[in-house]
Amino acid sequence: MSADAEPADHPRKVARVVLLDPDDRILLLYGHEPDDPDDNWWFTPGGGLEGEETREEAALRELVEETGITDVELGPVLWRRRCSFPFAGRRWDQDEWYYLARTRSTAVAPRALTELERRSVAGARWWTCAELTRAHETVYPTRLAELLRRLLDEGPPAGPVTLDTEIV
Repeated sequence: MSADAEPADHPRKVARVVLLDPDDRILLLYGHEPDDPDDNWWFTPGGGLEGEETREEAALRELVEETGITDVELGPVLWRRRCSFPFAGRRWDQDEWYYLARTRSTAVAPRALTELERRSVAGARWWTCAELTRAHETVYPTRLAELLRRLLDEGPPAGPVTLDTEIV
C-alpha cells in the first residue's frame, strides 16, 4: 500500500538520523514547500521505509540518498514521535524513530533524491548545539536544541523517549 493510501490509524513509518560529527555538530537539511521557498524549515535526514526494510536499514539508506555519507556508526533509537503536517498538497501522518549516528565524514553530496526532494530540499548544514539554541528558523522536531543538549550532556537515554505529538 502506498503512503498516500495508508489510513490515518496506520501512519507512515519513518526513520530519521541524528547525525553527529567528531565535534558534536548535528547535520540538518534545509527544506521548503516545493512551490513556496519562503515556507521553510530545518530537519534531520531520514524518510519512509521501503518494502520490507527495517527502520535501521531505512535510516542508513536515507542518509546515503540525502547526504552521500556512508561512513556512519548507527546507534540506538533516541526518540519516537508521531507527527502530522501539510506538505506538497497533502497531509502526512508519520511515526518517526530518531536514531543516533556518528560519522567522521562531513562533506554532504546527495546521491539519490526523489523528484519531490529535488524540488524541496535546498541544502544542508552542520550546527553546533549553541547555534541551534540561538536559531530563529523553524526546526523539526520542535525542541531539537534542548533534546540535543540533553543528549550531549547525559548521553543516549536508556530507551527511546516518546516526544510530544506534533500537528502542524
